[in-house]
Amino acid sequence: QAELVESGGGSVETGGSLTLACGANTRTFGRDTMGWFRQAAGKERESVAAIDRNSVNRYYADFAKGRFTIFRDNAKSTMYLEMRSLKPEDTAVYYCARTSKLLPTSLWDEYDLWGQGTQVTVSS
Repeated sequence: QAELVESGGGSVETGGSLTLACGANTRTFGRDTMGWFRQAAGKERESVAAIDRNSVNRYYADFAKGRFTIFRDNAKSTMYLEMRSLKPEDTAVYYCARTSKLLPTSLWDEYDLWGQGTQVTVSS
């Protein structure tokens, strides 16, 4: 059964860094566009970043630009999100997801497979 599993979440202080990983147990990872989303308590899910199959095209939400980097290793069927200069407002559950779209997309309803999420907490 295809699944995505996130890891790497945790608690850090403001200004700290974390790198999240998304391991894919699928047969199509190397052909899939992948994305990261997050959902803070009481807020709607929002797109963070997305990357196409060959790492040619990337999308970043405005809040992620300059601080977050999305990348992938198709040989390891793993996608990553490096987060730097973290702020308390980055506190959320972070999810990875897969879409059949060829280009990175920020629209959550275009993703058909989701991980269970990993908690990121940034303290001030």
